Amino acid sequence: MPEEILNDISHRRYNPLRGSWLLVSPHRTKRPWQGQQESPSKSSLPEYDPSCYLCPGNKRAQGDVNPKYETTFVFVNDYSAVKESQAEYTQEGDPSDLSNLLRAAPVTGKCYVLTFSSSHNLTLADLSPAQILPVINVWTSIYASHLSPSSPLSGIPLNLPAPTQMIEKPSAQYTWMQIFENKGAAMGCSNPHPHGQIWTTTGLPEEPAAELQQLIKYRKEHGGRNLLEDYAKLEMEKKERIVFENEGFLVVCPWWAVWPFEVMVVSKRHRRSLVDLSEQERKDFAEAIAEVTRRYDNLFETSFPYSSGIHQAPLEGTEEEINASHFHMHFYPPLLRSATVRKFLVGYELMAEPQRDITPEQAAKRLREDCGGELYRKNLE
Repeated sequence: MPEEILNDISHRRYNPLRGSWLLVSPHRTKRPWQGQQESPSKSSLPEYDPSCYLCPGNKRAQGDVNPKYETTFVFVNDYSAVKESQAEYTQEGDPSDLSNLLRAAPVTGKCYVLTFSSSHNLTLADLSPAQILPVINVWTSIYASHLSPSSPLSGIPLNLPAPTQMIEKPSAQYTWMQIFENKGAAMGCSNPHPHGQIWTTTGLPEEPAAELQQLIKYRKEHGGRNLLEDYAKLEMEKKERIVFENEGFLVVCPWWAVWPFEVMVVSKRHRRSLVDLSEQERKDFAEAIAEVTRRYDNLFETSFPYSSGIHQAPLEGTEEEINASHFHMHFYPPLLRSATVRKFLVGYELMAEPQRDITPEQAAKRLREDCGGELYRKNLE
C-alpha cells in the first residue's frame, strides 16, 4: 500500500494524464453500511427480441433491415450525433469584439454502431476473449480505414481475418475517432442488445486533447520516454493497484481514479493505436476486457453499468502528437456500495474538484481477490 497515513487522512492525488487533481477521503469508508442489500440478479432478456432494432434480421427505426449476422455487425448510426454533410457555417466578426465570447465552430463526422454479439441477452461479461476478439478486429479495421494517408500509422500491415463487412471510407478526413460503450440504463443506454459506438469528428475533443498535451509534455521532459509506459512499469513494481495483467496489457485502478471502481486497461509497451497491436496483443486486449467486465459483474452480482472508451493516436495529427500517444482504455463505472447505490459527481465535485471515498488500492484489492473466476450468472441458471 502507499504510505500508511494516506489510508486515514484526506488528501489530494495528482493525475499526470490530465494535469489535474482530485480529493480522496478514505476515512469515510469506515462508516457502517446499513443500506440495501440485493440478491444476485439474473438476465431476463431473451436471446432474440423481435422488437429490438439491433437483433439479426430485424428492421431498424428508419426502415433498414439488419442482415442475419452471427458475430458483429456495424452500420452508420441512424441518428448520428454528427453528419458528413450539413449547411456551411463561418463565424463573422472582429476577433477583438465582445461577440467573440460567443464562439461556435462547425463539426462534421461519421458515427457508427457496432454490435458485439448476435445474442440479445449477452454482454461483454458473458463473452470469452475469443468472442470479444472479432469486436477488436472490427475496431481496428474501422480505425485503419479512417487514418489520414499522411499518418505514420497509415499502411501498417494488420494481419486481420477477412472482414465480414466492407467498411466504406469517409467522404472527408476526420481528426478523432472515439470508440466507446455505454452499458446499462444507469449510463443512458437505450438498447440492451450488446453494442458500442464509434464517432469520428473534425477537431480533437476535450478529454483526449488534455491527455495528449500531458503525454507530449512528459515525453519532452523525460528524454523521449512515454508517460503511460513508465506508469505501467511503476504499477508492476508497486503491485498495489493491479487487478489483472497478461503479457501485453495491465488492468489497474489508477492512482488518480475518480469513480469508485474505475479501471484503466493500458498497453505495457508503447503502442500508439489499435493498428500497432500484434495479433497476440489483440488477443491479450480481448482477455483484459473479458476480465474487467466479468469481475465488474461478479462484484455486486449484477449486470454492472459503466461507460468505457479507447484513447489512442488521432486519425490525423503531427508526428509528435501521434508518436506521443499511448493506447489505453478507460472504464468509468458508477456503482459504489451495491447494485443500486451509486456514486454521484455532484456538489463539491461539480463546483470544486472530483472526490472519492474508497481508495483505488481498496478497489483494486476487491476486484483482484474477490471477483475472479466464473461469471456468477452461470451458477444461477
